[in-house]
Amino acid sequence: MDHPLPIDQRIATQDEFRPWRQHTLKSSISCVGVAVHSGRRVSLTLRPAEANHGIAFRRTDLGRTIPARFDHVVDTRLATVIGDATWASARVGMIEHLMAAFAAKGIDNALVDVDGPELPILDGSAGPYLFLLDCAGVIEQDAARNIIEIRRTIRVTDGEAFAELRPLHGRAIPPVLDLEVSIDFKAAAIGRQSHAIRLSTEAFRAEIAQARTFAQAHEIEQLRAAGFARGGSLDNAIVVDGADVLNPGGLRMENEFARHKLLDAVGDLALAGAALHGRFVAHRTGHGLNNKLLRALFADQATWRQPAATQLEAVAA
Repeated sequence: MDHPLPIDQRIATQDEFRPWRQHTLKSSISCVGVAVHSGRRVSLTLRPAEANHGIAFRRTDLGRTIPARFDHVVDTRLATVIGDATWASARVGMIEHLMAAFAAKGIDNALVDVDGPELPILDGSAGPYLFLLDCAGVIEQDAARNIIEIRRTIRVTDGEAFAELRPLHGRAIPPVLDLEVSIDFKAAAIGRQSHAIRLSTEAFRAEIAQARTFAQAHEIEQLRAAGFARGGSLDNAIVVDGADVLNPGGLRMENEFARHKLLDAVGDLALAGAALHGRFVAHRTGHGLNNKLLRALFADQATWRQPAATQLEAVAA
């Protein structure tokens, strides 16, 4: 283990979970899967990390570590990709599903080892990552959690699409994040949909963790012609063609498309590097707009504040 844990840390059970304290994994856990775009076999290990470490991705094949933060996002066209500005090859993509699972479990600190430029797609949802975190367990750490409280509405747009963060009435300790996403696709199988949740482990598990990524059939043909989606299949994505869902088993749940967009937003917003207290509302958003929103938020200090550690300790007492 690269980051030894202090002996005073303890396992956080569901009843003991205190959201104003930092948390990490109880133990390391690994998996192997296929990268959706390269088609390569990928090995992944999730490791505990000390308090205030944050979440970071280490390219074991390159020996380079990249913080999971909004200001390290270098590409959002097909997924959320973080990178090292000093080394163009040091990139890690498709991180949003794992970041969403980290956020849902309240994990602040972790080191993610991966031996290539993409995380495995697994089944196209965050469900397998949530299962890995359940198996690894969660440990509370002796440090106050970093919280960002939204104080004023911040909004970004791209044509008809928009994403915004709004203040949420009530104290920011513990943090609360409400999310509502709506989508509108020409494909009849998708159409107009929306979904909303208040983020918690239970709500995430029940409502959005199993929602899979999706694509339209004509998009897949274009992606493969450009050298992408080599690892994509009906086992790890929903594919629609007009009014038809091509997956033999159909959809897993009502509004699965909107639920997956909401899942992506949870993962993208986790790149704030702190737990957000506020309300996220978006229409036709994507990875690019979600990242643009965080950049706009932190560019304007009037829109947010960070509760002092003394306030957090007062709650703990």
